[in-house]
Amino acid sequence: MRSIWNGAISFGLVSIPIKLVNATENRSVSFRQIHTADGGRVRYRKVCELDGEELPSAEIGKAYEEADGTMIPITDEDLAALPLPTAKTIEIVAFVPASEIDPLQLDAAYYLAASGVPAAKPYTLLREALKRSERVAIAKFALRGRERLGMLRVVDDVIAMHGLLWPDEIRQPEGVAPDTAVTVRDAELDLADALMDTLGEVDISTLHDDYREAVEELIAAKAEGAVEVPAEAKPERGAQVIDLMAALESSVRAAREARGEEAAGEEATGRAAREPAGDQAGRAAGEAAEAEGGEEGAGGAASVTELRRRTPPKAPAAPKASGGRKSTARTAARTADAAPARKSTAKKTAAKKAAAEKTAARTTAGTAAKSASKASAKGEGKKAAAARGTSSGATGKTAAKKSTPRRKSA
Repeated sequence: MRSIWNGAISFGLVSIPIKLVNATENRSVSFRQIHTADGGRVRYRKVCELDGEELPSAEIGKAYEEADGTMIPITDEDLAALPLPTAKTIEIVAFVPASEIDPLQLDAAYYLAASGVPAAKPYTLLREALKRSERVAIAKFALRGRERLGMLRVVDDVIAMHGLLWPDEIRQPEGVAPDTAVTVRDAELDLADALMDTLGEVDISTLHDDYREAVEELIAAKAEGAVEVPAEAKPERGAQVIDLMAALESSVRAAREARGEEAAGEEATGRAAREPAGDQAGRAAGEAAEAEGGEEGAGGAASVTELRRRTPPKAPAAPKASGGRKSTARTAARTADAAPARKSTAKKTAAKKAAAEKTAARTTAGTAAKSASKASAKGEGKKAAAARGTSSGATGKTAAKKSTPRRKSA
């Protein structure tokens, strides 16, 4: 690589001869100006305003313009005679942690190469000292007619220097932040965190300039023959994000699909963030009831007490009279038959989940059938017990009548 500046690094009393090499390059596609009518190239000519003559570069100097338009000529000799200690020296003034450098100050980057064999040892010494201290060097240097600020750090086995803007060249961000007071909810921050985690990290070395490649392909296609460039779709004006939560959820879903991951749970997360606490509690109860129903269907029938506990109360039907007694068996059978048709409040909340509803319906039907059978048997037992109790009561009354003495009439 061709050096653009030769000088030395001043490290206390140590002087390290170095060469300055550009560490970056501009890879953008450059264009020339042409006359659209005939394709002729348009050039800029440097013409003197006083005599109208075009001037070569050798006859062009520089000057400082005063406020009234007066020009004060400044020659290269004038600048070279200035008492500037950094004219050919990169003077290190301090060593600081890299975290103290504001990224806004970073400017062009350069590589510092040791100039000659004698410079190898002090160059390596400075490089290893920077590595072990985990700090960067702040230096001053002069380049292209002005003094600059620089930061020296180690990149692989090379000392690199970043040009820094002077502190007074950094503008304050006044009037840039939003003036409107905005409140960000924790749920929105959680979704933003989920989106950042889903996007993950990236290897910067794999990124490239897609626009430049498209321009190069266009140039190649036009060189082979005229091609028609499709008109770019104009973006809709006035488009605004109405629902920030929905936009975040969609972004997380798209990022997960792009990374080939399942988007399970993301919809529930966004829904929970938007729903009130009461709706969340109802949803949780419904899911718990469905889970219980699934377990009953798999492992056995639930008890009648459990079924009644999950089923909301229903107005009792008018009992049929049978000698002044209720038919317990028939009432229990009707209750068991009506049980599958009843839906708990929790199941109504979870009615949107079709698959879960079908499973719960099948499970409840099986449970109700078994419960009806148990209830019928239980009712028959109660009826028999009631009959025995009635018979016993009648016998007791008869015995009581016999034991009571009759009163004699006067």
